[in-house]
Amino acid sequence: MTSDTRTHILSRIRRSLGRGELPEDTRAALDAGLAAPRPGVVPARAAGSRQELVERFVTMATAAAASLDRIPGAAALAPAVAQWLAAHNLAPEVVAAPDAAVDGLEGHGTLTVKRGVAHPADQVSVTPCFAGVAETGTLVLVSGNQTPTSLNFLPDNHIVVIRASQVVGGYEEMWARLRAAGALPRTVNMITGPSRTGDIEQTIQLGAHGPRRLHIVLIDDEAA
Repeated sequence: MTSDTRTHILSRIRRSLGRGELPEDTRAALDAGLAAPRPGVVPARAAGSRQELVERFVTMATAAAASLDRIPGAAALAPAVAQWLAAHNLAPEVVAAPDAAVDGLEGHGTLTVKRGVAHPADQVSVTPCFAGVAETGTLVLVSGNQTPTSLNFLPDNHIVVIRASQVVGGYEEMWARLRAAGALPRTVNMITGPSRTGDIEQTIQLGAHGPRRLHIVLIDDEAA
């Protein structure tokens, strides 16, 4: 949407509400707030030491029905993925994001890996994430050429790779990191546990609108 189009739409909305143009001081205050947003009240469980935040992320994520493995480094990623697939009687085949954060999967002899977008026939996807929010155990994934959004929703099993250094306390810190990273992505997905619904007789059903299994591989890059 161009600036002229946006101005035209907003002007029509103001006219329909019987409002005039924004005063310059109000507009300046709004622009300043958008340019440098200030966080609101941050809950206590979003605070703590680095170790406490990582442990809280693990606790909250598993409480939301995600499974989680902790590994000492990226070299252990492929064996961890292969072991999880075998434990769930899944074929050793994955579709993975082109992103370098999940490199090394091809180095494991039993894994068949393809890179790119997911298709309906794909059973398992492997993706990186932008951040993990300790407050709620939520994974934050962004769209892009190296991180296709279809990987987050089409396969029945979703494996997400996150580093301990990517865990933040609360959402405010996550948004600050995302803004600092540059231009905002087209899509930001926040995922807490596997897909679920309770619409049918108030009985929780997993996999209603996305993966029925969410598995997190946490790389302890802050272990030292």
